[in-house]
Amino acid sequence: MNPYLPPTRLKPWKIISSKLVFENKWYNVKQDLVELPNGLVMDDYFVSVRDDVSIIFAITPEEEVLVVRQYKHGAQEIVTELPAGFFNQGEDPAEAAKRELAEETGYTSTQWTLLRQTHDNPTKDNNKFYLFLAENCTKTLDQQFDISEDIEIFKVPLPAFKEMIWGGEIKVHSMISVAILALKYLNKL
Repeated sequence: MNPYLPPTRLKPWKIISSKLVFENKWYNVKQDLVELPNGLVMDDYFVSVRDDVSIIFAITPEEEVLVVRQYKHGAQEIVTELPAGFFNQGEDPAEAAKRELAEETGYTSTQWTLLRQTHDNPTKDNNKFYLFLAENCTKTLDQQFDISEDIEIFKVPLPAFKEMIWGGEIKVHSMISVAILALKYLNKL
């Protein structure tokens, strides 16, 4: 336990009822009726019901980082990031990461490390993010895209990738997080 953070006095909200108000294969929303610890009842708390996500910092034996570029409609721009994707129903985090790396890049690895499990937006999203390091990645397959994907893949030398992080070329905060954790783990920060 961190000596700077004493035990919490906070209490979780009590879910009185929950109903799915929007359901789609890409996105689901539930409406919760909750009671706050102070007794206040809120009937309109909406939560995005999302699948968990794996994000992979994949590096080759030549110390090149696998970077992908694709259009992201929410941001309405072409984004440079790391391989990542949603889990299939009931899928193990490590298996999801291996599958996503292979599908998006055609690369595989036998050396995997789970760096951290995080939340992206714990206020409104229910899912978890699993941040992985995949070392000694080699090209073994062809890319296999989902129906909405069109992905370009690049191998970026590690020093140039670090410049992409520090220079703001990588803009997705979860990608920056996994990159910093991986660089620290590899003693390359």
